[in-house]
Amino acid sequence: MLRRTTLGAGLALITAAVLPTTTAHAAATVGQAAPDFTLRDTGGKTVRLSDFRGRHVVLEWTNPGCPFVQKHYRSGNLPALQKEAVAKNVVWLAINSTAPDHGDYLSPPQLARWMGEQRAAASATLMDEDGRVGQAYGARTTPHMYLIDPQGRLIYAGGIDSIPSARIEDIARATNHVRQALDEALAGKPVSRPTAPPYGCSIKYAS
Repeated sequence: MLRRTTLGAGLALITAAVLPTTTAHAAATVGQAAPDFTLRDTGGKTVRLSDFRGRHVVLEWTNPGCPFVQKHYRSGNLPALQKEAVAKNVVWLAINSTAPDHGDYLSPPQLARWMGEQRAAASATLMDEDGRVGQAYGARTTPHMYLIDPQGRLIYAGGIDSIPSARIEDIARATNHVRQALDEALAGKPVSRPTAPPYGCSIKYAS
């Protein structure tokens, strides 16, 4: 059963911790090897996760039609975090698993244009139109965040921060789980909070 909390401006928050899974397969597990994948970016280039072995990798599930994604981009929060990470030799892969027949779907050129307008600094923006990669990771919301270590192990999975709202003003008060996990991992420390409840809009997977 879905749990919804009414927000201001008539939005509904969907907490992924209680969403039904979208696939019969087991989702990626923190502490285990991250599922490898091959996807095309918005420019048509093939990108393989395994090509980045030896570096930390952030996976960010995104959908520009989602108010929660808009919150973190229009505020500059996600672009700033992307820039910080990439400057430290971290690979940042934004992934869109929205089905082509859904109203939120953007074609690769449209998605690339939107990311450019937001001044995003992701290493690549990838198209997962059949949803196979999202389902392999158990991604349920946008945004849903993952951190992979240089050995290819998943070391963080969950929400971007600690306040599940679509209000920009909450960003400053929230603990940014992704920044915290990255800082600890890059310092050679164990990630102190390897999981956190993801929040946002449900991913619009192909049926």
